[in-house]
Amino acid sequence: MEHPLSNIIRTERLPHEFCPGCAIGQVYHYVAKAVEELNLDLNKVVVLSGIGCNSRGVGYVRFDSATTLHGRTLAFATGVKLANPNLTVIVVTGDGDGAGIGGNHLIHTARRNMDSTVILYNNRVYASTGGQTAPTTPHGAYTSTTPYGNLEEPFDLCDLVATAGATYVARWTTAHVRPAINSIKRGIQKKGFAFIELIGQCPTYFGRYFLKTTDSVKILKWFRENSISKEMADKMSKDKLAGKIVIGQFVDRERPELTESYEELREKLLKPK
Repeated sequence: MEHPLSNIIRTERLPHEFCPGCAIGQVYHYVAKAVEELNLDLNKVVVLSGIGCNSRGVGYVRFDSATTLHGRTLAFATGVKLANPNLTVIVVTGDGDGAGIGGNHLIHTARRNMDSTVILYNNRVYASTGGQTAPTTPHGAYTSTTPYGNLEEPFDLCDLVATAGATYVARWTTAHVRPAINSIKRGIQKKGFAFIELIGQCPTYFGRYFLKTTDSVKILKWFRENSISKEMADKMSKDKLAGKIVIGQFVDRERPELTESYEELREKLLKPK
């Protein structure tokens, strides 16, 4: 039976190389589904990734794509978008690549409000290199480098990019299929910097260390049971919020977009004096 997204996903390269139960296949499926439902011209879509587990995903989609330097995905994306503003630029990055090594680029790309859609797959560890603690690892969580529990507080990436100036911000887990796809669609349609954080299962490391299970189905159920809406979270104390995943759409606003601002400046400078 033909894969329903074989026009977008390189099904001839399946089965994929990710660990059993990994969320990365879901993340790329959600991206492909969003592109299909928006009926985008595949010749005008560019998908970029950095380094990490998720970076291998660009090899499974039928778009122009590139695996860029570790943490420099958004710098590369900025060059692509400025060179050809007509392209739809989608970045799929991980929490280590996008928020750890590339955290500064994340802040400044949001500040500049460059038109791009960033899907950050957050498995809360550096999974590609052995399950080390990351900037998103929950306080108290066990990882390969925090055998007695993580003493650091994690980034709230949605708060970070919202404060920096992103025009669209949302968070879901991979267990929230339709909301995640809808947010990616909204992010692509949004003029400006759109950021969708997807909390996803990593049975090999985060599941094994933190949830004491490598069963991806159990982790997905845990996501469902421990996710709450922003409206509910606003009514809860900090103590009761501990361990919960706050999901939903947080920001949807208008701001001047970088490439359009450059075009306006170019036209202004070309006008005869």
